[in-house]
Amino acid sequence: MNEDRLKGNWEEMRGKVQRKWGELTDDELDQVKGSRKELVGILQKRYGKAKDEIEREVKSLEES
Repeated sequence: MNEDRLKGNWEEMRGKVQRKWGELTDDELDQVKGSRKELVGILQKRYGKAKDEIEREVKSLEES
């Protein structure tokens, strides 16, 4: 999913993100506003995983 599609479908993706990464706060999700780069950065910081691993997980979630 490209950046524009992610922004357009953010409300749907937001629910998926909340279910998968339940420790994220509403403020963090509001900060993302559909930006893949912001989402990946917040997830890296929160969960301490490598960027490529987080990007794979986000892509998998988008495709589900």
